[in-house]
Amino acid sequence: MVLIFLVISAVSLLAGSVHIDFGHVLRYLAKALKGDFSITSQEELILFSVRLPRIIFAGIIGASLSLGGVIFQAILRNPLADPYVLGISGGSALGAIIGILLGASSFYLGVPLLAFVGALATVFLVFVVAGGTRGPLLDNSLLLSGVVVNAFFSAAILFFLSIVNSMELHSITFWLMGDLSRASTKEICVAGFCLLAGFVLLYAQARKLNLIVQGEDTALQLGVNVERTKQWLLVVTSLITAVAVSLAGIIGFVGIMVPHFMRLIFGSDHRLLLPVTALFGASFLIVADTIARVVFAPAELPVGVITALCGAPYFIFLLKRKAR
Repeated sequence: MVLIFLVISAVSLLAGSVHIDFGHVLRYLAKALKGDFSITSQEELILFSVRLPRIIFAGIIGASLSLGGVIFQAILRNPLADPYVLGISGGSALGAIIGILLGASSFYLGVPLLAFVGALATVFLVFVVAGGTRGPLLDNSLLLSGVVVNAFFSAAILFFLSIVNSMELHSITFWLMGDLSRASTKEICVAGFCLLAGFVLLYAQARKLNLIVQGEDTALQLGVNVERTKQWLLVVTSLITAVAVSLAGIIGFVGIMVPHFMRLIFGSDHRLLLPVTALFGASFLIVADTIARVVFAPAELPVGVITALCGAPYFIFLLKRKAR
């Protein structure tokens, strides 16, 4: 997975509306490794100020969304579950849009903070609607509650889109479909820190997650507090998802396709599944973003369009397979 990630990143560095020879890329990278970060040509400017930050950013976002899918599919024991189905991405997007309209982007971490508040509010609403405050959570109740809450947030997003001016409408609409062009040092550092912290916290629960997947009764007999573990995993996953959505918009189907595909190859042991899913999710989104950049170059598509074109057929395949 590491090798695949490195190869895909190298190919993505070469791809774009401006052609850069592979030998030049190696020379520029060797120069940077020696500590010389001075930019002396247009190729270096494109490489280090545009393509490389965007590749790193896409990798972080892809890994974050994939981890969210792994956790929700394990908790609900359903290959169709991910943060989007449960409405967490919709709540994050609504919080981020409110932050953008209120001017929170002028404050450090203003928009990601409001997106996280939206994600936590979504988790609370899903718990309340599913009846989690009155007893054990049922998997089907969580899924159906997520669909209901997501529909409500989608209506709220459409309301805000209908009252903004045309310039804000275009930027917000493009962002909602997945926009990785805002990759900057601040966004990369924020997303990277949240991904690293979230991965450590989730990986610490890998053994408990394995037991929950085998059956909640078995996990309870072996000393796992299932309800508390579920709630903790939901909160951590909500944080990772909220940050990814607030910085890159709604990028669908990554959390469904990548975890399911990795589970078919590597099995269901989350001590292995979590890291390989994060790596392959990063590689997948880098590929999708590269296609979005070059297919209509110099114009570019929202990366969410590419993931949807890949994910919709795969989603139908999963539905048919689950029905059989």
